Amino acid sequence: MPVLRETSLPNLYARGKVRDTYDLGDRLLMIATDRISAFDVVLPTGIPDKGAVLTQLSVFWFERMAEVIPNHFIRLADGSPADELPFDLPSEMVGRSMVVRKAQRVDVECVARGYLAGSGWVEYQESGSVCGIPLPPGLRESEELPEPIFTPATKAASGHDINISYEEVAGIVGEETANVLRTRSLAVYKYAVEYARQRGLIIADTKLEFGWHDGELILIDELLTPDSSRFWAAA
Repeated sequence: MPVLRETSLPNLYARGKVRDTYDLGDRLLMIATDRISAFDVVLPTGIPDKGAVLTQLSVFWFERMAEVIPNHFIRLADGSPADELPFDLPSEMVGRSMVVRKAQRVDVECVARGYLAGSGWVEYQESGSVCGIPLPPGLRESEELPEPIFTPATKAASGHDINISYEEVAGIVGEETANVLRTRSLAVYKYAVEYARQRGLIIADTKLEFGWHDGELILIDELLTPDSSRFWAAA
C-alpha cells in the first residue's frame, strides 16, 4: 500500500511532525500524512493510511465533544464543492483532511492523566509528584491515580516538550486562561474516559491543544488519537 509522507498544495501554512496545514483565509485545511513521530522525532518510514485513521478518530471525537467543549472542526474534506477549497483536493488526501476554523494557538501542551505512565511515571519516581502535584507514595507504573490530574508541558517547536506546573502555565497565559485550560482539559478527559470504559478501553492520558477563536478558547489540532493518547485494553 502507498504511504503519503508529504503533500504539496498551494498556500502552505505549517508543516508539523505529522500534519501539513494549508491557509484558506479564515479557515485551514489540515492533512494528516502517514509520517510517524516518536519521542519528538519524525521517523524515515511511514504507515499506510495512518493519517486517515488519525483524521477519522479526530472527527469522531470533535463531533461528539462539540456539546461539551467548542472546537475548530468544520467538515471532513471530501473533494466536493462543499469544501470551498481554492484548489482541487487530490484523491489520496480525501478521508485524511479536515477543514477547520483558524485559531491562535496557545503554546501550552494540555495533558490530562488518569494513570501513572510515561514522563509522569519518570517524574514521580524522582520527586513523588507530577508537574508539582504531590501524589501518594508507593504508586506503581501504569497504576490508576486517585483522580485525574492536569499536567501541562511546554509547546516546543523542536526537541522534547518539558513538563511544567500549573503555576508556570498561569505565568505564561495568565491565571484566568490557565484555569480554563485545566478545567476544559479535565472535562474532555473525563468524558472520553467514561465513553471508552463502557467499550472495554482505558484512556491512560491524552494531550490536548487549545487556541483562541473569536475571543473563546476552543479545542484545536487533533483529538484523542493514538498519537496524542495512550489507549489500553481494559482487560
